[in-house]
Amino acid sequence: MTRQTISPFSSPLYRSNPYPTYAQIRADIPAYRTVLPNGVEVYVVTRYADVQAGLKDSRLVKNIHNARPAGTLEKLGIGLDMNKSNMLRSDPPEHTRLRGLVHDVFTPKYINQLRGHVQQIADELLDAVQNKGQMDFIADFAFPLPITVISEMLGVPAEDHRKFRRWSGALIASGALSSESFHIQPELLPLVHYVTKLVAEHRRNPKEDMITYMINAEKNGDRLSETELIGTTVLLLIAGHETTVNLIGNGMLALLQDPDQLETLKQNPAQIRLAVEELLRYVNPVQMVNRYAAEDLEIGGMPIPKGSHLMMVVAAANHDPAYTANPEQLDVTHTDAKHLAFGQGIHYCLGAPLARLEGEVAFATVLKRLPAIHLNVDPHALEWRPAIELRGLNALPVAF
Repeated sequence: MTRQTISPFSSPLYRSNPYPTYAQIRADIPAYRTVLPNGVEVYVVTRYADVQAGLKDSRLVKNIHNARPAGTLEKLGIGLDMNKSNMLRSDPPEHTRLRGLVHDVFTPKYINQLRGHVQQIADELLDAVQNKGQMDFIADFAFPLPITVISEMLGVPAEDHRKFRRWSGALIASGALSSESFHIQPELLPLVHYVTKLVAEHRRNPKEDMITYMINAEKNGDRLSETELIGTTVLLLIAGHETTVNLIGNGMLALLQDPDQLETLKQNPAQIRLAVEELLRYVNPVQMVNRYAAEDLEIGGMPIPKGSHLMMVVAAANHDPAYTANPEQLDVTHTDAKHLAFGQGIHYCLGAPLARLEGEVAFATVLKRLPAIHLNVDPHALEWRPAIELRGLNALPVAF
């Protein structure tokens, strides 16, 4: 693949607001050929119909080995192959097997049983700051809520929760989510070594948590291997909090910048569930996900050669006027939940029920307990984290 133009993703304007860039690409060409900031050459797909179809297309795979010759790369650390050890980078039948062994703990019925505890965590976080009159909404609420929930579910000691913010931040900033490396990134090694010890401890001393569940999980005599246990735990720790931090943080910013919508939600708290779906569509915690072409194909009539790396930009698709009217307008009463924020097809986000629950509890609790919440900073001074795959704030100062 050759470069079509200078990557738009390196622009400061893109970092502050990616949606005008997406609109330009979407109007220009079905699959935009460019180079990501980390040097990876890709086709960028932005139209709703194309992204939706691509996410369901079995010819577009997650494991690079299924689209290109394996080649040889030096393994790092314990040699954890990210294309084989977790469902995010695997294809059927491996993906079907891995997902099946952990699916039961993410069903809506099971997750809804956590509502009371998630509410307790949210209240305790606000108890700690309410008398101060101000806080960093990310550090004091949007981050600790989901990291506490997923860490407790997995069985991670409370004193270690904040380590994951540093580790996952380094991993995401490295561009690993769009990397073509077969093996783990150096930024991931401390987390992998930590999880390796954590799994070993759970083998010695079983507990009532997800790691113990995954150690014992069995279907038709099949179990997760040690490498798969480590890879799946790493995936759940990162995915289980990163995207929800962005949903809660970006969503609150969007509400604070739209007083009419904020007031509508305050006056109609029963609309929270609908509002979370609209915020998922509007702020897009996950901006894009990657695929590889396992054979020659076409997108919107444009040829895509076998082996090509594609970025399916769900954020651009969710703002496509061909999908929804007035896509740049936040509408917390919007009733169409056909957004692609959680993906589509076999890779539909396993943690979607948990993210929805955390979002509902977070927004409902903040608006009820902090009705005067407002920005405590010039919006132009806000800094966004560097990754292009996930969009989130470094900090969000608010007062109340």
